[in-house]
Amino acid sequence: MIDEKILQKDREAALRITPVSRETSERLDHFAEHFLKWQRAVQLVAPSTLNTLWTRHIADSLQLLPDIEDAKEVVDVGSGGGFPGLILSIARPTKKFHLIESDTRKASFLREAARVSESSAEVYAERVESAAKRINTEVHMVTARAFAPLPKLLELTAPFFENGAKAAFLKSQDIDDELTTAAKSWNVNYLLRNSLTDPRGRILLIDKAERR
Repeated sequence: MIDEKILQKDREAALRITPVSRETSERLDHFAEHFLKWQRAVQLVAPSTLNTLWTRHIADSLQLLPDIEDAKEVVDVGSGGGFPGLILSIARPTKKFHLIESDTRKASFLREAARVSESSAEVYAERVESAAKRINTEVHMVTARAFAPLPKLLELTAPFFENGAKAAFLKSQDIDDELTTAAKSWNVNYLLRNSLTDPRGRILLIDKAERR
C-alpha cells in the first residue's frame, strides 16, 4: 500500500540528496507516475520499497550522474524498472543510452516510460550477449544495478571493456567478496565509493577490466 504523504516526503528527500533541474524533476515525476501504474501489473521492484521509490531507486540511480558526464554513449545492462539507466537518460537527454532488458514485459515498460518521460533511450528486449553484438557504436560507459555478481557481470560486459569502455556499477556490501572472486579471472582497475542513499551500498567504478 502506497502512502502518498510518505511518498511525497521521500521525493523531497531524494531531490535534496541528488538535486536536479526543475525540468528534470518534472520528467522524473512523469516516470514515477507511470512506474507506479505498471507496478500493479508487473513487479518492477519489491512492493515493500514503493513508499521509498524516490530515495531507494531514483536517487540511487541519479548518484551516478557525475560518473557518466564525460560519456556520450552509455549501456545499461539488466535495466529492469529503469534503474539506473532510464533515470540517468531522463536527467541527461543529450546523451545516447542503450537499455538492455531480456524480460519482454519489463522492456515494454521501459519503452513506455521512456516515451512519457521524454527520454530517447533505445531499449533492447534481449540478452546482453545478443545486444552487445548489435550495439556497434562507441560505448563510453557501462552501468548496472543489482544485476549479477561481479564475475558474471564482467563476463557479460567484456565486449564493451575490450573497446575501451569504463563502468559504474551499483553494488551491495558484498562487493569485496565479489572482487576477490573476480580477481581469479580478471585484472580490474577500480575504485570504490560509498553510496549516498544506502549505508550498505557501494559504487564500483572500473577504469579497465581485462581477462587474465
